[in-house]
Amino acid sequence: MKVILSGGGTGGHVYPAIAVADALRERMPEAEILFVGAKGRMEMEKVPAAGYEVRGLWISGLDRRLSLRNLLFPVKVLSSLMTAHSLLRQFRPDVVAGFGGYASGPLLRAASAMGLPVVIQEQNSYAGITNKLLATKARKICVAYPGMERFFPREKIVLTGNPVRKDLQDLKDRRSQAMSFFGLDDRKKTLLLFGGSLGARKLNEVMSTQTEFFRKHDDIQVLWQMGKLYAEKYATSDTANLYNVHAMPFIDKMDLAYAASDVVICRAGALTISELCLAGKAAILVPSPNVAEDHQTKNALALVEHGAAVMVHDSSSSEDLMQAVVDILNHPDKKLGLELSIATLAKPDAAARIADIIINEAKR
Repeated sequence: MKVILSGGGTGGHVYPAIAVADALRERMPEAEILFVGAKGRMEMEKVPAAGYEVRGLWISGLDRRLSLRNLLFPVKVLSSLMTAHSLLRQFRPDVVAGFGGYASGPLLRAASAMGLPVVIQEQNSYAGITNKLLATKARKICVAYPGMERFFPREKIVLTGNPVRKDLQDLKDRRSQAMSFFGLDDRKKTLLLFGGSLGARKLNEVMSTQTEFFRKHDDIQVLWQMGKLYAEKYATSDTANLYNVHAMPFIDKMDLAYAASDVVICRAGALTISELCLAGKAAILVPSPNVAEDHQTKNALALVEHGAAVMVHDSSSSEDLMQAVVDILNHPDKKLGLELSIATLAKPDAAARIADIIINEAKR
């Protein structure tokens, strides 16, 4: 069997695709798996590191502001469609699956035009424009949230959840290991704050102004991932140099970071939310306002409506974020309720289910 997977641009598209590739490899070790991504994006590095071959299309998104780059967009789309057709003819896949990102659009468009079976995976609670356009040609559409018939044909939808790494399961038994790994005090309450690998400017900004808060609340210790873009700026802040604040550019062992944490502050990307569900962590979500269709707010509200998370708006985070932390840590019943509710939304077998769907469509 030959399978092409396409997804990239951000970790929320890349890592689910890799998780499904691993599940495919477990089921069919002899299968040939090829990734198709966008040149210059993170998938061109992360996919080979995971042990898979990747090819790149010359494609990028549209700038939200008027720019000269947008003039090249039609040229890039035409170039990507031509390259996609060429790759499909050379590789001759039995099935093509798209996980979102710039490259998925032209690749899946070309695949459907050639009559190849197409499977889509939509990570968010609000469907992206590319997946909505491709839905009519897809055989199956794997989704992470209920109610997605607003965007897709009901008969094609399968509620699978988002694929995440297996090492996030059974974290309770790893707390001592996590405390030792990060040099934390197991008598203190632990707050984990991160904004993705690149970081989140607003979350870092809020943290940098909370020096007095963390001096006063010295029973709280913090794992603060600043992100590669912001580490240099915020590493010298007074907050970052407090004895109970552990600030770092990047956290490699996120499984241990989750295991150590009592409360997590983060953005509301689809992959992050799926990780929180699997880890069963009390979370304060601060949706990014700088994403298409404000989909992070919709992701967060889907959890808030189930009593599975607390949401703080980006615009009011300077005033409200630390109060939300105190409210959870000082009320164990509320913390436990959030943990139990978010854990019920976990889909630990998502990668396996999507892999089975891909295999079945290829055979069909």
